[in-house]
Amino acid sequence: MTQRKGEKTTISIQEHMAIDVCPGPIQPIKQISDYFPRYPRGLPPTAPPALSRAGSLRSSSASHNSGDDPARSHTGDDPDRAFGGAAAPTPAVTGKKEEEPDVEGYDSDDSTTLGTLDFSLLYDQENNALHCTINKAKGLKPMDHNGLSDPYVKLHLLPGASKANKLRTKTLRNTLNPIWSETLTYYGITDEDMVRKTLRISVCDEDKFRHNEFIGETRIPLKKLKPNQTKNFYNCLEKQLPIDKTDDKSLEERGRIMISLKYSSQKSGLVVGIVRCAHLAAMDANGFSDPYVKTYLKPDENKKSKHKTAVKKKTLNPEFNEEFFYEIKYADLSKKTLEVTVWDYDIGKSNDFIGGVSLGISANGERLKHWFDCLKNKDKKIERWHTLTNELPGTTFND
Repeated sequence: MTQRKGEKTTISIQEHMAIDVCPGPIQPIKQISDYFPRYPRGLPPTAPPALSRAGSLRSSSASHNSGDDPARSHTGDDPDRAFGGAAAPTPAVTGKKEEEPDVEGYDSDDSTTLGTLDFSLLYDQENNALHCTINKAKGLKPMDHNGLSDPYVKLHLLPGASKANKLRTKTLRNTLNPIWSETLTYYGITDEDMVRKTLRISVCDEDKFRHNEFIGETRIPLKKLKPNQTKNFYNCLEKQLPIDKTDDKSLEERGRIMISLKYSSQKSGLVVGIVRCAHLAAMDANGFSDPYVKTYLKPDENKKSKHKTAVKKKTLNPEFNEEFFYEIKYADLSKKTLEVTVWDYDIGKSNDFIGGVSLGISANGERLKHWFDCLKNKDKKIERWHTLTNELPGTTFND
C-alpha cells in the first residue's frame, strides 16, 4: 500500500480483520461505552496510557504528526489513550469480582435439589413436652407428573418404635413451596430423652392410588436444645438414612404413661391416678390401638387389687384421668410394688399386651424415685411420666 507524503495511515477492512485474528494474547473486546465514560460532575478525567493492539497502530501512525500538534497526538487521534484508564478496570479489581460465587444460583450439593425445611423446636421442661412447629418448605423436589407434589411432614423420635411416636402434618396439594404453620407436640419427654433421643423430620409426597413417596429428611439431636428456649432451623433436606435398631428387644419402648401417686392420711390408703398415655405402639391393622390400663398392687394375696380403666377407641395417645384407691397402711407401702400394664382391646380374640412399668422398692431410676417421693410427701399428688417396655418382670401377659 502506497502512502503519499502528509497523509494519515489508513487501514482497510481486510487489514483490520487480520489484526484482530492474529496470534497473540487475548485482549478484552471493547464496547462502545468504553469510548464514552461517565465521570462525576466536576472531576476531570485522569487517563493513564493504555496500550492495545489497535491503539498501538494508531499511535504509531500519529507519531508522524507529533511535531506539529503534540496535544493532538495524545488525545485527538487516540481515544484509547484518552479514556483507557476509565474504560477498563484494573486487573486486580476484575479478578476480585470474578471470584465471588453466585449465592442465589449456587447448587453444587445434591441435597439442595430436595428442598429446604423451615421449622422450630421448643422443649417445655415443666410440662415434659416437645413442641415442633413446622413452618414451611421451599423448592421441594417434584414427585408427580404435573411437576408438583402433595407434601406433608411426619416426625419420629429415634430410637423407638416408629408407629408409636409418629406425628404428621396435613397434606398440601400441588405445591413445591408449602406453608403448614402447624405445631405438633410430643408429651412425656424427659430430660433423659433430651440427652439420648434424635428427632427425625421427613417430608413425603402423598399419593392416593400408590404408596406415598419419600422426598427428604433432616435429623436433630435433642441435646442441641436448651430447656424453655425456642430454636429455629432452616435445613436442607437429605436423602433417607438407615435407622439403627436396638438388638435388645427387652428394652424396646412401647410408649409413655403418666401416673400420679398420693398417700392419703385421711383415708389411710394409696391413690393411683392413670392420667394419660402417649405414643403407644400400634397393635391393630389400621395403625392404631384400642388401649386400656390395668393396675395391681403386689404381692396381692387376696387377688383384689386389680383395677381397670375404660377402653379408648382407635388412638395412640389416650387420656384416661381415672383414679383408683388401695386401702393400705403407710408402713406396708415399702413392701409393695405397683404394676401398671397397658393393653389393646380386641373383640373375639385375646387382648394384646402393649407395655408395662413397675414402681416400688425393687425398681430403679425414675420409677424408684417416684415411689420414694410418694412415701416422703404424704397427702401430696406427684405426677411423673414413665416409659413402657414390652417386658415387665413378675407379670403374666394374659388378660
